[in-house]
This record gives sequence, C-alpha cells and structure tokens, in this order.
Amino acid sequence: MTTANQTTITVESTINAPIEKVWQYWSAPEHITQWCAASDDWHAPEASNDLRTGGKFSTTMAAKDGSFSFDFGGEYTEVKENELIAYVLGDGRRVKIIFNSYGDTTHITETFDPESTNSLEMQHAGWQAILDNFRKYTENN
Repeated sequence: MTTANQTTITVESTINAPIEKVWQYWSAPEHITQWCAASDDWHAPEASNDLRTGGKFSTTMAAKDGSFSFDFGGEYTEVKENELIAYVLGDGRRVKIIFNSYGDTTHITETFDPESTNSLEMQHAGWQAILDNFRKYTENN
C-alpha cells in the first residue's frame, strides 16, 4: 500500500518527564508493551526494537479478546538519541518523531503518512490515543 498524496498527519503531547526517561520508555520493549494500544480493549503482547539507523522494530498489537491482531513494524532511517526517530513502515509510509526537551518536560511531535483504508480522522484519533497512553504510562511509572 502506498500513499499517492502528500498529506501527513501530526499528533503531539507534552510529557511531564525528562527526556532521558521519555526516550527509555519510548524505546525499550518492556515499556512499549505497556503503553502501545489505542484503547483499553487492545494491548501489545510483544515488541522488539533495534533503535539505530538501519535497525528494525516490530510491535504486535492485538485485541484483548483474541479476535484480531497485527504486527506494526518497520526500519529506522534516522535516529538521534533524545532528539529524533524516523522510520519507514513495511508498506512504505514514513514516520518522523521529534523529541524536544524542556527540563522536566518533553514535547513529542509525531508526523506520519496516512494509509488509504481508514479516514484521516480515525488515523489521527488512533495515533493520538496511543501517544496519550504513552504519556499516562510514562508519567505514572
């Protein structure tokens, strides 16, 4: 699946935690499995992450009732520790995540190419929900 247009979607959040903690919780598989879900009836039972340029990642996202699951993965195209993560998904879509540190808070801006199956609004809501789960998990642990 490829995107024919140049539309991108951006989600953002400010996390009340220093960049070092945010980076660790964003990238360590044992943390990814705790926050990577868009709603309470989904979870991430498995994650692997080789966070370096050329490294690959995969997260299994699954309905808790076992009715559906899929792997979300790709390859990193650029990694700057505590600053930037860029990757390409298996279907060719690109994602860029910028981390801005402000002492005890960190702002994350995540921009991605949409897929063509679901509405832009649905995709924005889903990615924002996952980012919101990340913020809650990081702030509470």
